[in-house]
Amino acid sequence: MKAANQVKGADYWTKRISEQEMPALCSTVKSLEKLAKDDVSSLAILGRSVMHDNALTSRILRVANSAIYNKGTSLVTTVSRAAVVLGFDTIRNICITAKLLSSLLENKGLSEPVYHRLLTLMGRAFQAAMLAKMMLKDHDEELQEEVFIAALLYHIGESAFWSMGGDITEQLDHRLSDSDSKEANAIVREYLGTSFAQLSVGIARSWGLGEVLVKSLSNPDERTPEIRSIFLANKISEMMVAEPSDPVALNHRIKQAADMLGIEVDEFKGQMIRCSYATKKLAISYGAKVLVEFLPSTELLTLAYEEDTNKVVVREPNVTQQLKKLRELTDCAISKANFNEVITVTIDGVLNGIGMDRCAVMLLSPNRKRLQPRVVIGDNTDVMKNEFIVELHLSKTVFSESIELRKALFIDHPMSDKWRLYMDKELVEHTSKTGFMLAPLIIDNKVIGLLYADRHCSDRAISSDDFELFTHFSQLTNVCLSASVGH
Repeated sequence: MKAANQVKGADYWTKRISEQEMPALCSTVKSLEKLAKDDVSSLAILGRSVMHDNALTSRILRVANSAIYNKGTSLVTTVSRAAVVLGFDTIRNICITAKLLSSLLENKGLSEPVYHRLLTLMGRAFQAAMLAKMMLKDHDEELQEEVFIAALLYHIGESAFWSMGGDITEQLDHRLSDSDSKEANAIVREYLGTSFAQLSVGIARSWGLGEVLVKSLSNPDERTPEIRSIFLANKISEMMVAEPSDPVALNHRIKQAADMLGIEVDEFKGQMIRCSYATKKLAISYGAKVLVEFLPSTELLTLAYEEDTNKVVVREPNVTQQLKKLRELTDCAISKANFNEVITVTIDGVLNGIGMDRCAVMLLSPNRKRLQPRVVIGDNTDVMKNEFIVELHLSKTVFSESIELRKALFIDHPMSDKWRLYMDKELVEHTSKTGFMLAPLIIDNKVIGLLYADRHCSDRAISSDDFELFTHFSQLTNVCLSASVGH
């Protein structure tokens, strides 16, 4: 069935979800968000929001009396009393969480694959919420609660969409299941006319879900503790359920979180394991036992440690490998091998022959304003491939210089006087402080991208001999690419 007739855009889906698919949740959230911290009328608003829903009231009281929230010995028996004991911010978020879980997880009209996808997404979100809150345990409780709900609702657009059920969810699920994960965003846009992230922003604003959530969705790179914890908690939870798993990328994110808290990686992993245990107990308190088996497994933490980026395998220059790969490139030129075959030989030769930590092929966008890694091998590849985008039209950089000059560049000391003006903040973050190498990839006398290599993980310096070999590989690669076009 053609998806084009389904395309509506973020505004349409926000309105449909709010008014047709999840009106009860939308109404409850809007009412709860009106609660004033010290206003007596808040009690009345709170009571009206949940009093007619016995199941919801029961969930709220179970959670309010759980070990995570109830630090005293006496049980609370009414929602109003819970609000007094725990505070409005806490009880409001418990209400929203309980209503969200019941609204999303109790839809009986979903196909099995769609329901499985929703459960996986919700398990991930619930763990992310607990992890983000844990990361801010030294901050005040109000901020912790804001961060919990923002991390939980970080993917509210996607969760709400899958919970709708119907033909479009089944069609999209089928397409995504049969496609490469790199194509997911494009496929979602094809069906919805928007991205899940934009839909989340639309719902967050429409329902008044708070500034922290909107800011975390609109400016995920902001370095404030609350935005950073939401971003990292969601990334870590996502990687812990990813198939296939990438322990090195997961450990990179865990190290970022540990660094943010100023603790050792092992200590943070211990906190994560304890947090995972608490998350399971809380899910059961919320009456969402079905989520337990979909919560991210802590088994990967051990694997991530074994694959720790601090224990990266150092690839020393290997003359035998260099000669072997250069011969293979010569054979590629003679046989007029295709682009993929040539690139595979080249990056393997640079990585294992010259002895680099990372090697990437970065291709220009059709309008030639953007440069992005398309093939990356070596260590910490996930971070580079998914996050490193060079906007060539915004400023003059070493990347644009290599393209314009059509020559290989050796950026030996990136922050030296020679290169500093050509290195913006993002380039410094994603490249190596010990230096890196660039070389243009040319087909039919036109630069199509760059070859990139560095020793980012081992922090080893790159020598002029390394650069000479790198240049040789890039020149022979261009000969092969030109031969393939002439084929």
